[in-house]
Amino acid sequence: MLGSTVLIPFVCVNAMGGTPVDLAQTICTIFFVSGVITLLQTLIGDRLPIFQGGSFAYIAPLLAVAGQIKATQTFASEHDRFLFTMREVQGGIIGSGLIVMLIGATGLIQPVLRAISPITVAANIGVLGLALYAVGFPGVASCPQLGLMTMVLVILFSQYMRGVAVPLPARLGGRVRLFELFPIVLGIAISWFVAWLLTITGVYDGAAPEVQAACRTDTSSVLANSPWFRFPYPGQWGRITMSWASTLTFLAGALPAMVESLGDYFACASIVGAPVPPPPVISRAIALQGATCALAGVWGTGSGTTAYNENIGALQITRVGSRRVVQIGACFAIIMGLIGKFGGMFASLPSAMVSGLFCVMFGCICAVGLAQMRHTDQRSNRNIFILGFSLYMGLSVTYYFETQTQKHGVGPIATRSAVANNILNSLFHTAAAVALILTLLLDNTIPGSDEERGLTVWRCLAGERPDGSAKDWWEDEAMHAVYGLPFGFTRTFQRRVGRPARAWLGRVTGPLGAALAPARAAAGRAAAAAARACRCCCGRQHSLPEASLALPPANLGAAPSAAKLRSASSASGAGAGGGGGADVAIGGRNDEPQAASGIDLAAAGVEPLNPVGGNLAEDAADTKPGSTNIKDLPGDAAHMSQLAGDQGTVAGPGLGSVVGGVDARGGTDAPPLSSQRDMAKAEAEPAEGGGGAPSQQA
Repeated sequence: MLGSTVLIPFVCVNAMGGTPVDLAQTICTIFFVSGVITLLQTLIGDRLPIFQGGSFAYIAPLLAVAGQIKATQTFASEHDRFLFTMREVQGGIIGSGLIVMLIGATGLIQPVLRAISPITVAANIGVLGLALYAVGFPGVASCPQLGLMTMVLVILFSQYMRGVAVPLPARLGGRVRLFELFPIVLGIAISWFVAWLLTITGVYDGAAPEVQAACRTDTSSVLANSPWFRFPYPGQWGRITMSWASTLTFLAGALPAMVESLGDYFACASIVGAPVPPPPVISRAIALQGATCALAGVWGTGSGTTAYNENIGALQITRVGSRRVVQIGACFAIIMGLIGKFGGMFASLPSAMVSGLFCVMFGCICAVGLAQMRHTDQRSNRNIFILGFSLYMGLSVTYYFETQTQKHGVGPIATRSAVANNILNSLFHTAAAVALILTLLLDNTIPGSDEERGLTVWRCLAGERPDGSAKDWWEDEAMHAVYGLPFGFTRTFQRRVGRPARAWLGRVTGPLGAALAPARAAAGRAAAAAARACRCCCGRQHSLPEASLALPPANLGAAPSAAKLRSASSASGAGAGGGGGADVAIGGRNDEPQAASGIDLAAAGVEPLNPVGGNLAEDAADTKPGSTNIKDLPGDAAHMSQLAGDQGTVAGPGLGSVVGGVDARGGTDAPPLSSQRDMAKAEAEPAEGGGGAPSQQA
């Protein structure tokens, strides 16, 4: 969390023309706001132990807006350009945040996720990391001894030494994997100490001015001039500017940040042993995230907000899933945001060190985006074309618009409407916006099944359940203990306001629903026909949804080999006297019948939470703690939780963890598509000599 929160202002403030003082104040502001919105989410939002903070998804829109302003307008000083750009950015973040809040408050999250598939998110986040190549190694080369050292240390701590446990006193937790928890902090501390030694010993005294600016620790007096106490207040940068151009540009970052938070909610619930978040809770959390994005825009952090997936990695390592721990951390973030010297300290970092961090962090961001393709059929030519075309055009189109704007002072789109010119030129200046537009268009128009597009997982993340188990979730003690609002407000509100309002709405919209029933039926028949056509042309490719998505099965069992399936089929056929033998599951399911409890965490290799850290049920002050272990959930809910767990985290460089495709079975990947098809084919064959019928489940 610390590394991400610090690095975002370094990219944004410098691009907007800010001074070191502006950078220090922005760092303090983003820490202060991160603490406030984390308290809000843990109290009235998702109520899970997840830290909230700035999102890298907003960097590309900000750079596009800042670049267009710099190319088209002139200012008396760089500080004036910073203030003007920051006000425009604030308006864009507020506008896009309000749209996200509307999506969550109206329950539109399910149709939105129907249009935004994993391919869209993969292209959007992937192009974000690729588009920031210019701020990486060129800065490292200005002072290689510091830049390369920072890069190597972060990689060393996060990858090679992540399993090393450092012995600490028993009261501090005993053996702790500090290198995996704090790779960025340790890398910065060691590199900074070396830079300070080289500075005070006069190594850089005779160097060129640009080398001294990149290597020395005393080039800026921002730390000495920063006040000890400074309160970040709303509108501190001046009057906020609202425009449709900035709002739509930043929407290209707000939507992926929203989808990223969805995966974090389910992954966190799976790790801490909480019930699967019901759809109303997801909508409530997304609505509050949009509101907190608008709040961050009012304060002027330079970035919207999202759930930190690094926090998910910390939960996996520490095994402490208490909501109170995160709330205490949020209070510390607020205190650090009030200390002016804290921001000044980070603002005085040598630029080469920061560039070294960029090389590691932005490479991981690109990989995080492309990892979303694991939910789709990665052998599909359709998906390969959409992803590759969107990535390339996202970079190429923005390069053309940037060069034309720098050459002529205005964007290449020139219509009779100045508003349309601003909107279109701003959108096509943003690589993430171009990738979003292209993937939305292509992915929703080129034919493809839900399994091929990865929408099966998306529906689970949106909370779609065919059994209707999410209805009246607040009546369940385990659900209410975790997701209910403090002081029993959820039950009071739902009984007095929610149910009567839904009943009235049902009476009002009943005739409209009856009138639209034929259209819905026709749409359903068309979708079924399209699915049949897809099975006819490529039925083998989509016959196994779990295989095409590379998802773990519900019980996380080890995948049996083809020989084992043959022997099991033969044994079942012989035992039944040539009749229909017992079912033998495929795709990683165990042969024996499964209990209704769902996921076996012990078999999955997931350790229980540290009892010292407490759990979410114990944090609920208004209800009696209930059983919140995933093993107590119904099979369907447990399977959904595991689908979200596959969205989990991998220990990654710099972030402590990044979103990845961790397999809860202990790191072993699911069998490839061809292997699972062979197993299905093996089971479908009659047993040799037994005359048994093929398995019904296969």
